[in-house]
Amino acid sequence: MGYGSKGENQVKGTVLVTGATGFVGHFLCGRLLAQDFNVRGTLLASESRASLAAGVEPVTVEPLGADTPWSHALSGVDTIIHLAARVHIMDDPSADPLTEFRRVNVEGTAQLAREAAKAGVRRLVFISSIKVNGEETATAYTTDSPPNPSDPYGISKWEAEQALRKIEAETGLEVVVVRPTLVYGPGVKANFLHMMKIISRGIPLPLDSIKNKRSLIYVGNLVDALALCATHPSAAGKTYLVSDGEDVSTPKLIRLTASALGVPARLLPFPVSLMRLAGKMTGKSGAVNRLTGSLTVDSSTIRRELGWVPPFTMEEGLRETAEWFKRQF
Repeated sequence: MGYGSKGENQVKGTVLVTGATGFVGHFLCGRLLAQDFNVRGTLLASESRASLAAGVEPVTVEPLGADTPWSHALSGVDTIIHLAARVHIMDDPSADPLTEFRRVNVEGTAQLAREAAKAGVRRLVFISSIKVNGEETATAYTTDSPPNPSDPYGISKWEAEQALRKIEAETGLEVVVVRPTLVYGPGVKANFLHMMKIISRGIPLPLDSIKNKRSLIYVGNLVDALALCATHPSAAGKTYLVSDGEDVSTPKLIRLTASALGVPARLLPFPVSLMRLAGKMTGKSGAVNRLTGSLTVDSSTIRRELGWVPPFTMEEGLRETAEWFKRQF
């Protein structure tokens, strides 16, 4: 397989995408198909083939776990891009969330990697999370920053990375780890979608006093980086932090999003100290800290080593996201 973030690949192969029906997975499959790769996407028995991007070869798999069989899905596969995971859940109902995260994200990932090595797969690209590094930082995280996960999801992603490195050393399977920041784009859910709904309705937000910096990544930029990590010879064995490269404060993000939506940004000043106090009193400190704190990354390593340049600006990414939002809501 050749490499290049702009579609210069000379020799194509078969890529297995786990989590192919998800937000990032759908975009990633489209990106790989556009580069003329053969793309195989995983489906759970409860999912419809129609949920895959057109042109993706479907393969039904069992839920991720320590005993998940993979041989039928891995025949002829050159590369795996592993997106499937138990994702971060607000107000997790599980009695023991960490055990559940480990079962899927650690044991399930290790099982896939071991089976991939047996099947002769050359490379596995693992989508981790910036939560491996932490939740907040005064200076940008780099590839060399020490891991400091603080919640079950982040812990499970870090443990999965370590399991993959062990399997890599034992088997020769090439492993590339990618830690994205907050991902946005058409189809986004959770907090970003909630924010867009509030902005579009003209609801005033008392966030104008926040002086922070946050790194984000547009889904089009993320899948471009993943496609490059799947093929570039120099990516083997590496860990990369990725972002748009345009850090913004919470108020600026709201203004940019409002502009993309074609509505005014209704921001009001309010002391950040009182926001944090209210968060403690209501048990919402995590949510308040994400609004008011800084979390930035330095993505210069992937740019330097692989020549990666994000193909979309943040303005372009927000515009595409806004256009999707206006069609859907």
